[in-house]
Amino acid sequence: MLIDSHCHLTDERLLPEREAIVSSMSEDGLCALVTVGYDRESSLGGLAFAETHAGVWCTLGVHPHDADKLDGETLSAFRTLAERDKVVAIGEIGLDYYYDLSPRDVQREAFARQIALADECGLPMCLHVRDAYGDCLALLKENEGKLSHGVLLHCYSGSPEMVKEFSRFDAYFAFGGAITFKNAKKNVESLSLVPRDRLLVETDCPYMTPVPYRGRTNFPRYVSLVADKVAEVLSLSREEVEELTTANTKRLFKKMK
Repeated sequence: MLIDSHCHLTDERLLPEREAIVSSMSEDGLCALVTVGYDRESSLGGLAFAETHAGVWCTLGVHPHDADKLDGETLSAFRTLAERDKVVAIGEIGLDYYYDLSPRDVQREAFARQIALADECGLPMCLHVRDAYGDCLALLKENEGKLSHGVLLHCYSGSPEMVKEFSRFDAYFAFGGAITFKNAKKNVESLSLVPRDRLLVETDCPYMTPVPYRGRTNFPRYVSLVADKVAEVLSLSREEVEELTTANTKRLFKKMK
């Protein structure tokens, strides 16, 4: 059985399907889902859904796109809610210099504040990084004493060289549908360098739909296609990929145990 370590069950495209997604988890080869927050509303909504559905877990965080909306009230709310059993991480947080929807200095400040939050709460952090791996690495180095609960680079798109840099922090790396794309050479090279005990799979649904469904809405069940590609690249059996990534996810998200 697989775990989709990063999905967005609060997204309006998935709302009509949420109950069916959860009820068919076993049939789809899934033992757990992690619905990820990207602002206050989605974080609270994800928590409410997770707490009423077995096998669903959640994270709390403000995405770099919305970094200018992070305030003390939100941080305080997250700090309190992080104690709930179904909250497994702080995220997704980080830096996005591709869209630059929040000023870069504001993104860096919000990122640093949420790194501190994760440390205070004793939770791992789930990172969104796009076209900003250098600055992300620099911020992690500045906050190295606050990373002991785990770092996950979600939907990793950095270079193979950066895998080695982030691995100095004992980081985990999650791969999604992008590794099935025709132009995924760099992603595949990076995948091959990730330590086996630090590898996760995800969908990031409803985004990043893997081949052959690219261009359509993504669903947690399509994490099986990601696992198939991982097995191909690493010359492992599908069963080995399932056992490996599920064990890694539970090790990182300790509340899952």
